[in-house]
Amino acid sequence: MTKKLHLGLIREEKVPHDNRVAFTPLQCKWIMTHYPGVTITVQPSTGRCFSDEEYRTAGVQLAEDLSDCEVLLGIKEIPTDKLLAGKTYLFFSHTKKKQPHNRGMLQAILEKNITLIDYECLVHEDGQRILGFGFFAGVVGAHNGLLAYGERTGTFKFKRVHECRDFRELITHYFGVKIPPIKIVATGSGRVTAGILEVMGLLGIKYIPPEEFLINSYAYPVYTQLKAGELYLRKTDKTYSREDFHAHPENYDCKFLPYVTASDILMNGIYWDKNIEPLFSWADLAKDNFRIRVIADITDDAQGSIPCNLGDGTIEEPVYDVNRFTQQKLPPFHEEGVTMMCVGNLPNELPRDASQYFGDQLMKFVFDELMKGDSKMIAKATIAKGGRLTEEYAYLGEYVEGK
Repeated sequence: MTKKLHLGLIREEKVPHDNRVAFTPLQCKWIMTHYPGVTITVQPSTGRCFSDEEYRTAGVQLAEDLSDCEVLLGIKEIPTDKLLAGKTYLFFSHTKKKQPHNRGMLQAILEKNITLIDYECLVHEDGQRILGFGFFAGVVGAHNGLLAYGERTGTFKFKRVHECRDFRELITHYFGVKIPPIKIVATGSGRVTAGILEVMGLLGIKYIPPEEFLINSYAYPVYTQLKAGELYLRKTDKTYSREDFHAHPENYDCKFLPYVTASDILMNGIYWDKNIEPLFSWADLAKDNFRIRVIADITDDAQGSIPCNLGDGTIEEPVYDVNRFTQQKLPPFHEEGVTMMCVGNLPNELPRDASQYFGDQLMKFVFDELMKGDSKMIAKATIAKGGRLTEEYAYLGEYVEGK
């Protein structure tokens, strides 16, 4: 017997506005073709990267009222007055780390008897996250970091990413661009860093091993990559274990400091937790040998691994400067400043590509699990159900109560 399921793609209502979507029009068409019991309804939106007409042309119905849908899919947090009672929702709730600004939303989810499945909590058996927009965050963040350096130094110019229709058009923009002999250090090894390295490759920026990068100068642009095991070593025996590091990050020292004297641009894609030592300190930033002039903090944790991240810029105005001595925010490209590129919704600059990639992962690894009804993967990612926090997320109880 074919299982019936009515899915709804909700309109993004959070401010600032998000233009991505969980499934593209063609992905919706594919699902309904291969799963005859599945119906998809899309809530109309003038701000979505795929138009209502594109969905209509793909044979997807549009309706303002999604009350007939059992499962609703979005991207970002949902205003409390837009939540439909008794439904199952999938979106990035940003509540698992007890983010204060989303407490009210989680309270409303519990009050309205909503089942919340958080994309961020969907993982493979080995614990690796399934879904995310990290690759395109890395692409856009690397581009914006280079763009800022070009503007700051007057050495080259880049087109803004959001002025391109898609990634393919952005790539054509790179033809013939001459990057001066700068040194770029990239941190991390996940999806974000993969996006950074994609841009390095497209621009012909040469990889240099870390130990050579530190001591040599080059007549052409170069970059190096520092994975967690090269950045963090255990205080006792100077070794690195991924499992131990994530369980006990406070036992590890950060080894990034030598790179502040050898790099022009830092592109940060490293995972961060409040117990992880930052890459450098404010005191380091104020020293004469601090060479870095542009920091693209793509993972974007305010005052996190980058202490001079003083909060988000926007897609329209992605950069600001930070005074190295007074620790105050300044207009971009100030003489005493380090230029910061910190934007929380970078994939919105390539929303069609980012949505296509996200929907592909959702279809390959999650959709069948969602259809099962008794999936361990889905259960592990379910934060709330039946008006209560699930056992996995019971630790959020005090957060919900405001304690």
